[in-house]
Amino acid sequence: MDTNKLKQLFNNHYIRYGLILIIGLLLGWLLFSGDADSTSPEGHSHEMTTDENGMQLWTCSMHPQIKMDKPGKCPICGMDLIPLKTTGTGDAAIDPDAIQMSKEAIALANIQTTQVNKQDPVKEILLYGTVRADERLSQSQTSHINGRIEKLFVNFTGERVQQGQTIVTIYSPELLSAQQELLEAAKMQSVQPVLLQAAREKLRLWKLTDEQIAEIEHSGAVSPYVDIKATTSGIVVSKKVNEGDYINQGNVLFDIADFSQVWIMFDAYESDLPFLNVGDKLEYTLQALPGKTFSGRISFINPILDPVTRTVKVRVETANPGRQLKPEMYANAIVQSPLKQYDNQIVIPKSAILWTGKRSIVYVKQPHTETPAFRLRQIELGPSLGDSYVVVSGIEDGDEIVTNGAFTVDASAQLEGKRSMMNDETPHPATGHEGHAMIKVQGLCEMCKDRIEEAAQSVSGVTSATWDQQSEQLHLNFDSSDTSVDAISKAVAKAGHDNEKYKADDKVYNALPECCKYRE
Repeated sequence: MDTNKLKQLFNNHYIRYGLILIIGLLLGWLLFSGDADSTSPEGHSHEMTTDENGMQLWTCSMHPQIKMDKPGKCPICGMDLIPLKTTGTGDAAIDPDAIQMSKEAIALANIQTTQVNKQDPVKEILLYGTVRADERLSQSQTSHINGRIEKLFVNFTGERVQQGQTIVTIYSPELLSAQQELLEAAKMQSVQPVLLQAAREKLRLWKLTDEQIAEIEHSGAVSPYVDIKATTSGIVVSKKVNEGDYINQGNVLFDIADFSQVWIMFDAYESDLPFLNVGDKLEYTLQALPGKTFSGRISFINPILDPVTRTVKVRVETANPGRQLKPEMYANAIVQSPLKQYDNQIVIPKSAILWTGKRSIVYVKQPHTETPAFRLRQIELGPSLGDSYVVVSGIEDGDEIVTNGAFTVDASAQLEGKRSMMNDETPHPATGHEGHAMIKVQGLCEMCKDRIEEAAQSVSGVTSATWDQQSEQLHLNFDSSDTSVDAISKAVAKAGHDNEKYKADDKVYNALPECCKYRE
């Protein structure tokens, strides 16, 4: 090819651009081919998880119990399987059941740990109540005689009265007759002295004083009117009569309460009763008096539980010289109750605990490892202290536990198929006959959950059965060579629970407890 032809070729725009593109691709391959090696499994910060034979394992992000030896679809939900990964640090000190997480992942998930220690726990109990009148200082003012209300000297509820004050004047024809009998008996005193004593006693029973009786005898004047005096000082809390009313002996005219001392009545839940005792000191505040704190001691705990509110009344007595505390004011109290029987026990924050219904678990950080690793630990809890719990057993003094982000750690455990809050046992390696399925089973409560899972696990070949109350889905793992979904569904129906394959017999269903009746 001569020079002119070459020039013509290079003058062609398409040929020139094509050559530039080829040269660019060649240079890019030369520049970045070295970095490509770093993306190989040997240079990557993660390694694919393999089984004991060195075979790569694949799992489902929605169903971590699924483990396959090759990529594909999840047999339960149909999602693409993903490779199971670990940190691949090679740290021999890490427990095989522990969850390994990089420091970057811990920082992103905001996982925080705290070292636990023993202490003497103090339970903080919150009580809510109201101010009440002291029942011992409340009295009813009654009429001592039959008659008509001629004059009221106390006219409204809330009025203050003093002991000895005239509160009402009564017109009584019977009183008039009794005074006349007194005068007639006085004339016959020398002949029938007993009659005079009887007439005087009759007036005394109607609350006339000896001075008033003597005045009647001396003056010879009688009157059908009698004044009723207050027998106590206090506030009128109830007015029962009006002027012109006819009343009988013993009728209540007014209810009067003395507020110089009041009761603070708190409601204590039955779960708090073991920690409350007569004589315990407490501090309380009133919404009506912000910024002021009062203190007192428990003087009485009602021995009878209210069947509706499931509470008992706890009483605190307090002086009220300035009458600042008024009935029905709201009060909030705090009781610091030392738990002597749990002295020198481990206390952990509530945020560290995961509840599974039957189990309480925490994640403990494994010490002396280069890569952070956490292992599930089942614990037994004591009483609640508000934002923390006493731990009876399961962890030791000095253990470092996850106090924030425990659910994130547990989610990682579920994805890796390790022991978690949803799986009490470490899964066994997958076999060629392992089956997985989900069936919808109807139920309502924890009793239903126990019954459904027990019925499913009673079938030979079932390795695990977990019923989710919210979605009503029964998650099953079983040996397909030993049983089938049909057999498991039939066993659940025999226990009294309808499912997508079989309906429970009416006789079995009707025998279920009322809280388990799911049919409308």
